[in-house]
Amino acid sequence: MTLDPDARRVLEIGRAAGGEPFENGSVAAARAAYNASFPTLQGEHEPVAATLEQQIDGPNGAITVRIHRGIGALPSGAPALLYLHGGGWVIGNLDSHDEICRWLANLGNAVIVCPDYRLAPEHKFPAGLEDGLATLRFMARNAANLGIDPAHIGVAGDSAGGNLAAVLALLARDGLAPPLAAQILIYPNTDARQMADSYRRFGDGFGLTATTMAWFRDRYVRTPDDTLDWRVSPLLASDIAGVAPAFVALAGFDILADEGGAYAARLQAEGVPVILRQWPGQIHGFVSMGRHIPAARQAVAEAVAAWRHFDPGSLTLRPTDASLGWHRA
Repeated sequence: MTLDPDARRVLEIGRAAGGEPFENGSVAAARAAYNASFPTLQGEHEPVAATLEQQIDGPNGAITVRIHRGIGALPSGAPALLYLHGGGWVIGNLDSHDEICRWLANLGNAVIVCPDYRLAPEHKFPAGLEDGLATLRFMARNAANLGIDPAHIGVAGDSAGGNLAAVLALLARDGLAPPLAAQILIYPNTDARQMADSYRRFGDGFGLTATTMAWFRDRYVRTPDDTLDWRVSPLLASDIAGVAPAFVALAGFDILADEGGAYAARLQAEGVPVILRQWPGQIHGFVSMGRHIPAARQAVAEAVAAWRHFDPGSLTLRPTDASLGWHRA
């Protein structure tokens, strides 16, 4: 594989900026550094039809959610996605992945709900997962007020958010969460044991490092035994058959590439409809780097096209879909 020139440029920007690895400092310092860096990488925050923030109830207290209604979304009965941001369960917020949510809203003529879920280490597993579940239940219960169709709700997330999305899909399969029409997993974390060979191949020099990923995980879990819990490591679930159809996006130069690929392979082997899309030259987090990496918006467009393919009654067909190679099922 060859590193994409756009990805190489982002890595050069990061090296030029300096800064300590997150694991060398405090959690507060990591969040401050991340919050200072992501605006320089994000793609355009394109306008949507409407944006609302509100607080909802959760088992651990109030949760702030941001709701985007995309341009072209129906005033009632629109498709909807719960989006869970990445950041290793430790960093990230409603702003750090806002451009992705806006792209999803507009490309899908949809409503996107993003919760500011609780972060570790102040709130260890399963607090963030419980916030995601509470948000999904809020969407289903309040579908009429939100102008969404409860039969066309999907879940999505990137990295640690992809981990939470995959677990919610398993909970939905088991009747412990509202039913889902689709799941969109963008370079998801699926195995907290962190033993895949991609940790060796890309453990240093490609953005997210193996030591940083271990630091994230160790802040998230309560004890080492949690790494074997399928709600932390969905790849270890005994059975994943029957979950919602999945779009899985992977980056070639990513320490999470192998576990994401292994999860997609298990989904396929157990009869779940899967669209696996790989960007061989990209790095972890590239979908949040649209200012420098045009493939970021392409990945979101392909995710929406796959969502439409899995749930053809949910989204209006657009002429641009033909260029992506998808069609109604």
